[in-house]
Amino acid sequence: LYFALQAGKAASCINAVQQGMNNPFGLFGKGTIVAVIDTGIRAESMEFRNADGSTRILNIWDQTTGTEYDRSQIDEALQNETKDTAGIPGADVLGHGTQVAAIACGSSGVAAQADILVVKLGLAAKNGFPRTTQLMEALDYVVRKAIDYGKPLAVNISFGNNYGDHTGSSLLENFINDIADSWKCSICIGSGNEGLGAVHTGGTLTEDMEETVELAVSSYETGLSIQIWKDYWDDIAVEIIAPSGRNLGRIQENSRVSRIRYEDMELLTYFGEPSPFRIRQEIYIDMIPQTVYIQSGLWKLRLIPRSIRNGRYDMWLPAQGALNFGTGFTSPDSASTFTIPSAAAKAVTVGAYDAGTGSAAPFSGRGYIVEIGGSLMVKPELAAPGVNVLVPSVSGMARVNGTSYATPFVTGSAALLMEWGIVRGNDAFLYGEKLKAYLIKGAEPLAGAAVPDTQTGWGRLCLKNSLPQA
Repeated sequence: LYFALQAGKAASCINAVQQGMNNPFGLFGKGTIVAVIDTGIRAESMEFRNADGSTRILNIWDQTTGTEYDRSQIDEALQNETKDTAGIPGADVLGHGTQVAAIACGSSGVAAQADILVVKLGLAAKNGFPRTTQLMEALDYVVRKAIDYGKPLAVNISFGNNYGDHTGSSLLENFINDIADSWKCSICIGSGNEGLGAVHTGGTLTEDMEETVELAVSSYETGLSIQIWKDYWDDIAVEIIAPSGRNLGRIQENSRVSRIRYEDMELLTYFGEPSPFRIRQEIYIDMIPQTVYIQSGLWKLRLIPRSIRNGRYDMWLPAQGALNFGTGFTSPDSASTFTIPSAAAKAVTVGAYDAGTGSAAPFSGRGYIVEIGGSLMVKPELAAPGVNVLVPSVSGMARVNGTSYATPFVTGSAALLMEWGIVRGNDAFLYGEKLKAYLIKGAEPLAGAAVPDTQTGWGRLCLKNSLPQA
């Protein structure tokens, strides 16, 4: 694994601050904490153990069981280890959390001497939002732990969903912005892998023209939800047209909640309202089968403007991983395909690129560029290697793609910057937005790219350039 990760670290200018007999930096994350909020961890791996076999993990909180383990309990479980490792805390059945942690803070990864916190993310509650509560509780937990230990914290979130208006104003993203200010920390989040999916479309309505959006639904979909987001002060109605051509009727704001029965399925529709943390309005449509599957074919959503001031609307489906092949908008728009909560203003949002070819990864979720107070706010801020990355797997090694694997290169780099600044006394305030600014300053544009762009932000991660004295 050590040699497998060298290419990614070299491309990210990380080796330059670690290797060499006369290297003045020798940064490996000592004195910092890396927190991985994911599917758990294979604590038995030597990637997360000291030379004497003891664990580098400070705590594991398994949300699936509600149990917290400290270092002594983890060490005790490791000492009793047999071929059956199911009894070791935080067991990672899927392997994703282990792979992410190996890059960010494994002994072969970026921050090889950092302490480790792990949260095995629990499942969403019945009828609840997609793990929003679980992720908020996980962030609260790791920040509180870092405060208790008195160490700077780099948090890795290689997780996201499509539920929300994608403006960075969701409850979860507001929470991330708040908690990012509560300690010496950097929260790094992947932009998701929806760039090639057909999960987003949008347009601009005018008062004198209706617009029809087509949605292809493939066979064997067990359910499907559609979000339409618009400005609250734009007044529109929506008609749903089934694949048979039958118009199922008009839904409009004064109905708030509607229930439409059609053959062997039911459609629930909801007109939302602005909230204290979000200005836009949601129209939510849930397709529910009465048997097993919803009706396949070409569905249509007719948008009927009645009073328009702005007219901009966006539609999202669930992330493509939750959909069958062939389900999606027939005229998709790759803009705003980053997942939530990666648009949180105070997080470091990470896209993916191919370090072998030096090109942006086509699947990497696209973000946005907006001007705020004369400065540009860009999401993602930068990109890291996320194509053909070699990581540990149950059978040995595996090549993986995704912003999930790009993000830990940045998370580990954040820990190295905090080691240089906070732990070694070079800059006591090198965390949060200041750390992000250092990462952006060091980023290098991909060949031929005009930065900033919506896919790689200000360019590829180059840690050496981010160190003031490098």
